[in-house]
Amino acid sequence: MKKIKVIELFAGVGGFRIGLEGWQGQSASSRYTKELNSPYEIVWSNQWEPATKAQYASLVYENRFGTTNHCNEDITAVEISKIPDHDLLVGGFPCQDYSVATTLKNSKGLLGKKGVLWWSIHRILSEKKKKTKYLFLENVDRLLISPSGQRGRDFAIILQSLNELGYAVEWRVVNAAEFGMPQRRRRIFIMAYLAGTKIYRRMKSAPATDWILTDGILAQALPVIAKDSMFSTEFKLADDIVSLSENFNKDENSSVFENTGMMIDGVITTLKTQAQYKGEYVVLKDLILNEGVCDDFYIAEHELEKWRYLKGAKKELRVNLQGFEYNYSEGGMTFPDALDKPSRTIITGEGGKSASRFKHVINTSKGYRRLSPIELERLNMFPDNHTQLDGVSDIKRAFFMGNALVVGVVEKIGIYLQKGIEE
Repeated sequence: MKKIKVIELFAGVGGFRIGLEGWQGQSASSRYTKELNSPYEIVWSNQWEPATKAQYASLVYENRFGTTNHCNEDITAVEISKIPDHDLLVGGFPCQDYSVATTLKNSKGLLGKKGVLWWSIHRILSEKKKKTKYLFLENVDRLLISPSGQRGRDFAIILQSLNELGYAVEWRVVNAAEFGMPQRRRRIFIMAYLAGTKIYRRMKSAPATDWILTDGILAQALPVIAKDSMFSTEFKLADDIVSLSENFNKDENSSVFENTGMMIDGVITTLKTQAQYKGEYVVLKDLILNEGVCDDFYIAEHELEKWRYLKGAKKELRVNLQGFEYNYSEGGMTFPDALDKPSRTIITGEGGKSASRFKHVINTSKGYRRLSPIELERLNMFPDNHTQLDGVSDIKRAFFMGNALVVGVVEKIGIYLQKGIEE
């Protein structure tokens, strides 16, 4: 089996790596009981947390995968020559302001805002002598509607910058639970294929709607059908990326991008789809530990009222810091969390004892409690105790899972990407 060489950026605790390589050769979708037989090989990884002195995520990554070819430096400062040649670049890059300040002729091309990590990916794609053939990226789904004054502009900038570099792109907003996975986590997955690759050529020759609904890598991995209408929207991006940055969809209330689509030669085809899944579903109760959960995770009887208040529906008069009164209202949340459904989305603030509207609470035979680190790992389909390390608190472990992706989605897409590369 020919290896597909991968670099993993913004690696966190290694979700992309486990999805592509498996864990010790085992598949996440089988709960690590069956062989994955993966051709993917991570040849270099980078994880850097700019806001903290202690690099906990990187330490966890190194503990699980070793220090060889792992880089714990600011990716914006890493010399391109230090990044090995690779076939596939993967990463969950942060959602930031991607606006473009200017285009520099006879220089390095686009100049975006300093610190915006999309441009670190762009730098690798544009400066590596041996071009990256494939991209597999993940982001929050609000990328399709940001910023508020130019809905979809940020995504349009990403698409046009990839177009200028010679890539065709397909994307999909995926709710992992709709494909049988244990968490209702919605994320956009972006695949890009360099001109000249087999996938690019097949994409160019296929009718766009066929690619989106049946023929594409995403359509094969995570089947969908058209929702509401079979008719797609088609438009061409402006060639001038600075003009695109300044004027795209200005003052419009809605984005032009649906949850599914593709771009080739600057032409966008986009269509609203819904999941078409007929397999088994994993729900919260399937992953709960029946014993061995520390007493710290149980909620004292006198604390329950505070939890019920925070999770309940509210209509009340409040006063802000300036002394102005205002009417505040919000809907209620299920309390405790339903065990017979996939879980709600894990957030970064999931850890800690304090009562919260957003933390998960389940009712067990021993009483109400929060979810343990192992249970949070299972909701993202990581191996048990993947984030366990001396000096790493349960709060930090929960934070990692709030930032992570559902590994099973990566695994599914990776399998069909491999087929597309090899066909």
